[in-house]
Amino acid sequence: MMRDEIEIEGEARPAKGAGWKWVYDTLRNDILSLALPPGDLLDETSLAERFGLSRSPVREALIRLSNDALVVTLPNRSTIVAPIDVVSFPKYVEALDILQRMNTRLAAELRTPADLKAIGKRQKDFEAAVRKGNHLAMSEANKQFHMAIARAGRNSYLASFYDRLLDQGRRILHLHFEYLERTHDGYLLTDEHDQMIEAIRDQDVERADALAHAHTRQFRDNFINFMTENYSKGVTLTQNAL
Repeated sequence: MMRDEIEIEGEARPAKGAGWKWVYDTLRNDILSLALPPGDLLDETSLAERFGLSRSPVREALIRLSNDALVVTLPNRSTIVAPIDVVSFPKYVEALDILQRMNTRLAAELRTPADLKAIGKRQKDFEAAVRKGNHLAMSEANKQFHMAIARAGRNSYLASFYDRLLDQGRRILHLHFEYLERTHDGYLLTDEHDQMIEAIRDQDVERADALAHAHTRQFRDNFINFMTENYSKGVTLTQNAL
């Protein structure tokens, strides 16, 4: 057990002063995995009771989640889980596509043997998460894979913006994974990741760019398919006699 943690009723809890981080990490995972769905109310008093803490660390955690754009404070000062903004989705995908392509192009041009090793390690982590079917672990491993590519591109500004966009899209990616596993309509990115690694290893900048672009389109198209899924397909509705 880490020195800054104590064991309470079988659960690892942070020591005094570290409570906000515990609340932040727990709520962040709940939001990203959709265990806390968009629009859910996050009441400070209820959360303080849940975690057995005062309201101060809960408030600090909510402030940090707000900075991550994962929660929203309403005019009446209530806090809710941030909605998934479908209206802005096309602009989000456009920004993601530009950054994904730029970071992947730079990685193909500038990567070192150490970068290739780090990218390969992140891909293995992603494949392991896929085998376990843990969507939260999959979205985290997917982000770390792409951030390893961004770091290989040697532009900290592009990498920083990319990091934020990847986080903002993780709830959509969770829906993406759930949809693919339920319908088997598509594949879970692993093949595309391998192709991107190959292009970066070969320093084929144009192919890396094209693969990064296709990667974004595949993410976009699967989310659109999820949004148009017909749950009543195959159900026969009969008209009642008057």
